[in-house]
Amino acid sequence: MATYGTITHHETGKGTASLLLGICSLLAGWVLIAPVAGLIFGLMSLGSEPAARGRAGWGVVLNILAMVGWIIAVVLLAVTGVGLGIFHGDLGTLFGG
Repeated sequence: MATYGTITHHETGKGTASLLLGICSLLAGWVLIAPVAGLIFGLMSLGSEPAARGRAGWGVVLNILAMVGWIIAVVLLAVTGVGLGIFHGDLGTLFGG
């Protein structure tokens, strides 16, 4: 009779989700919910999924970069007044007119 060892399944779902959300947040411009969810998944994965530590770490870094980038963009739009011009339908502020 052949004896077989136990099959171990390395759960890496949260780490992978964090990495994918981080990439999509940077490339596709997902604003707030995706980077926050990716950051939460990444932090949860760092504590519970040792096999996905690299993916979770990169996911945390990319999600933080996406959030910081959007915060900087919103602050710059608010400071320059371009954001208010866009909301009021005045595109002259964009084109210098």
